[in-house]
Amino acid sequence: MDAFKTIKIFYFASLRERCGRSEELRGTAAGTPAQLYDELRREYGFDLQQAHLRVAVNEVFAAWDRPLADGETVVFIPPVAGG
Repeated sequence: MDAFKTIKIFYFASLRERCGRSEELRGTAAGTPAQLYDELRREYGFDLQQAHLRVAVNEVFAAWDRPLADGETVVFIPPVAGG
């Protein structure tokens, strides 16, 4: 893992329901969105696999292995049903 950084995370749909919040400011040593999601899965018990999510960093869809920097914003986007 990389150096400690502060990341703003937004949660939607089932992820928001599971962790009980829509956003948080989090200190982490995770170096990529994949590492960050693994950390969150352990803490909150998220049951969605990474393959079923999209990730955006600073409002742009991103690769799961993209390096994270201090002060960035991450959004994990689960599948949603519409009607």
